[in-house]
Amino acid sequence: MNENCHILIIDDELSVREMLSILMKRQGFDVTTASNGNKAMKLLQEGNRFDLVITDLAMDRGDGLQVLSQVKTRDPHCPVIMITAFGTTDSAVKAMKKGAFDYVNKPFNIEEFKVVVAQALEHRKLVRENIDLRSRVKGEKRINDIIGHSEAIKQIIFLCEKISNSPAAVLLTGESGTGKEVIARAIHFNSNRKSAPFIPVNCGALPEQLMESELFGHMKGAFTGATENKTGLVQAAEGGTLFLDEVGELPVTLQVKLLRALQEKTVRPVGGQMEVPVDVRIISATNQNLQSLIENGAFRTDLYYRLNVISIEIPPLRRRKEDIKPLIDYFLPQIASEAKSQARDVHPAAMRYLMEHRYPGNVRELKNILERAVALASGDLITPVDLPPRLTKHTAESIIPAPNKMTGDGIDLDATLAKVESQYIKKALDQTGGVQSAAAKLLGITVRSLRYRLNRDD
Repeated sequence: MNENCHILIIDDELSVREMLSILMKRQGFDVTTASNGNKAMKLLQEGNRFDLVITDLAMDRGDGLQVLSQVKTRDPHCPVIMITAFGTTDSAVKAMKKGAFDYVNKPFNIEEFKVVVAQALEHRKLVRENIDLRSRVKGEKRINDIIGHSEAIKQIIFLCEKISNSPAAVLLTGESGTGKEVIARAIHFNSNRKSAPFIPVNCGALPEQLMESELFGHMKGAFTGATENKTGLVQAAEGGTLFLDEVGELPVTLQVKLLRALQEKTVRPVGGQMEVPVDVRIISATNQNLQSLIENGAFRTDLYYRLNVISIEIPPLRRRKEDIKPLIDYFLPQIASEAKSQARDVHPAAMRYLMEHRYPGNVRELKNILERAVALASGDLITPVDLPPRLTKHTAESIIPAPNKMTGDGIDLDATLAKVESQYIKKALDQTGGVQSAAAKLLGITVRSLRYRLNRDD
């Protein structure tokens, strides 16, 4: 249960670090240690994330209060337990005011310390659940909720945290389905603009003749059908973030007007005479090569450099296999809950197929596969039979050998069919990891019939 919890232990006494490390590992936690505050803060700055930090208060190089401040800056909801041999009421109050979860004096009682750790992790869990609930209601996506363990995702999270409060434009690149809008939302909702709107615009979905009106708005009577004034999406994002998805689809004529709006920080509604000032941050995304579009005259160079102040490339899922399992753990409970299904886990045999697939549709395809599997699952486990055939590739041709040329003596048909049947059964059991109910379903027979055939072969 604790295997996914990562704890950072900081103390300048080797004996204390070793004792706490052994204690926490016996509890099933993943543990990282640091001999002083400076080393701990470097770990945090490199993008490492922890579920709990246990730190000494008084250290020569970077004290516990500095560590506490760094942790709370990067993850306000990470609990920090302070430990010290120099405990005073003043230092305890100071640590608690700065956000420490609890304060423990050395030497401490092991059992009591374990209780404090359990309370801290339970507190974090409740806070995260509460934030998750509110985020779902509001459609928010926090940087802490970007899913993945790969180095690529860690670097993206680190970069997003650094640039969140910057007004600089961001260009997100990557294949379709990699999660560009998730990243854009995370940047916005982690920024000082989070209380203002996040307005997504799919540039490839807007009809060209309506795109200018949708982006910049229009005045009553500006064109046939304009029966009233309309505020454009750029203005609607005032104080917040405008997310231009598939920005490479913008017509060149509109690119000119968008460039002017970004340069002047004003918009002019269609049919209007006045410039309206706007304060928006622009985040763009594309699955196209904008440099190639520039060479072909389909995208303006000046707009490209205006949008591409900070560039973040999101690699495809096939290049970050370490993220597949965390994504499954994230999506599966949600999908099962919405479908009112008992399928809350994946059989190891099915997991192997999920890990080996190349995912041309990336994260979006993985979620689609899980939705299908949950719909087809008959128990609490997703098995290979619940996965799309393109993942498992089970075909009759791969099981039944081509018949040999019959000689004048003929063949033993019963023996040949029995051999083929045995191959089918073995293949089905291999694909389902030995789960007989799933193998029977794959073969189109009952579990009772499968057991009969297995016993008969014995």
